[in-house]
Amino acid sequence: MRTAPTPQPSTRRAHGRTSPTGSAPASPLAGVDRIPWAEIQDSSGSAAAIPLLLKRVAWGDTETARAALTDLRTRICQYGFVVEQATAATVPFLWELAQLPGVGSRAQIIRLLKDIADARQWESTAAVYPKLLNHRENPVAWERAARRAVRARRADLPRLLAEDDSEIARATTELARVLGE
Repeated sequence: MRTAPTPQPSTRRAHGRTSPTGSAPASPLAGVDRIPWAEIQDSSGSAAAIPLLLKRVAWGDTETARAALTDLRTRICQYGFVVEQATAATVPFLWELAQLPGVGSRAQIIRLLKDIADARQWESTAAVYPKLLNHRENPVAWERAARRAVRARRADLPRLLAEDDSEIARATTELARVLGE
């Protein structure tokens, strides 16, 4: 049984833009090591592997990045609709990677964000089994936090919609539709 506390996703992160001090943009995934990954859970147990997977998506060759994204998807949005405790903490980094031109799996990352924003598995289960809401671990809260984390960055949609890559634009259109944009 998972018992780790649910962390609050950070909204104060560098996203490849000017840092709060006005200095040069931070490097990609600069804040990934600030999250207590070992203390939160993904579908495999400890979420400690998530930073490495994010880094492989960002800097790995095509095959490595795809494999890492597949593993990441399984860990934070299993079956495309079951989010985990670590999902909300991972979302800001996914948004960051989706906007980096050098990342080869950007459309797939955007589709993952869409799946997270559309996830209602735990809420649906709680509707017919309300006792789920009384558990120490609260997957309904994880699901809601994950959706809020995706919505928090919806201001980035226009930039992605303007991409020349039609696959990225199509995936972003699907995400925008789920977000009601």
